Amino acid sequence: MRLTITLTVIALTVWLLGDVLTVIFAATLFAVVLHGLSRILVKHLRLPYGWALGAVTLGLIAAVVLLVWGSGPAIVNEVSRLQDALRQQEAYVRSMLEGSETGQMILNYLPSSLGGHQGGSGGSLASLGSRIAGSMTGLVGSAFGVAGTIVVVLIAGLYFAMSPSVYANGALRLVPVAQRPRARALMLRAGHSLWAWVAGQSLDMLVVGVLSGVGLWFIGVPLALALGVLAGLCNFIPYIGAILGAVPALLLALSLGTRETIMVAALYSVIQFFEGNVLGPVIQRHAVQMPPAITILSQTLFGAILGFPGLIFASPLTAALLAIFDGLTPPLEDDERV
Repeated sequence: MRLTITLTVIALTVWLLGDVLTVIFAATLFAVVLHGLSRILVKHLRLPYGWALGAVTLGLIAAVVLLVWGSGPAIVNEVSRLQDALRQQEAYVRSMLEGSETGQMILNYLPSSLGGHQGGSGGSLASLGSRIAGSMTGLVGSAFGVAGTIVVVLIAGLYFAMSPSVYANGALRLVPVAQRPRARALMLRAGHSLWAWVAGQSLDMLVVGVLSGVGLWFIGVPLALALGVLAGLCNFIPYIGAILGAVPALLLALSLGTRETIMVAALYSVIQFFEGNVLGPVIQRHAVQMPPAITILSQTLFGAILGFPGLIFASPLTAALLAIFDGLTPPLEDDERV
């Protein structure tokens, strides 16, 4: 009975305060990144933790400034060109669909919000991205907007990283005294799991982004830099992110011809095969092992509850929950395994 009441209270809290909890988790994830990088400097350079955190923070700020100053104009220009190119592709894709019976069937069944004929004729493929972006904005933060939410996440994450024991001990005080040692152990397990997930996924994103950009440049697809950066960033969301990152490249390749489209599709297929069967298992061996079915189902669940932010943070949140579950349940004996 107590367990049922506890789960019900947790479910209602997540449902009512989903946006706030998402911001708190994002800040915690950023704090884990700062804390993990700082611990590396403490271990190898023998710096005090405060100095190490300051060095990491200044290093990240310097990296962002250098990126914006050195490559920012080029990236902004390529993204702008990418948007223009995708808008130009709308008429081509629509005419291609309307030119065949199968394409007309697809348009007849698609809602107007996706550029189809269902529910009126007010929708278009070109405006789909802006509608999705508007939906994301409302979901991420209704009070401050996306930019304000990001600022809150960064500042809160920095404060979490500056005094992690203060906030951790404050949370532990909410736990009954008899359960505090176990809660502390579970909190540490979840933190280690989050750091391992971030480290592994960052390497995965870097490799996918570089391979995508170089491959698209070799094929001759325009805006290869922007598309490569987009592919790497989208890979923060396992599995689904690969599809999101491939769609703009495929749309641009359609304007170049059938050969280029097939080559781009083959490129992304090969990259994802390499990531899923070679790179991913190697990273998971040293990071967090998450079964693909659990990852996809968690994205569906948290996406349905929390919207697009839930989809973004579903994987690290699941990694932390799996670490907690692993700490709460005893391992199976050999004769108990299926």
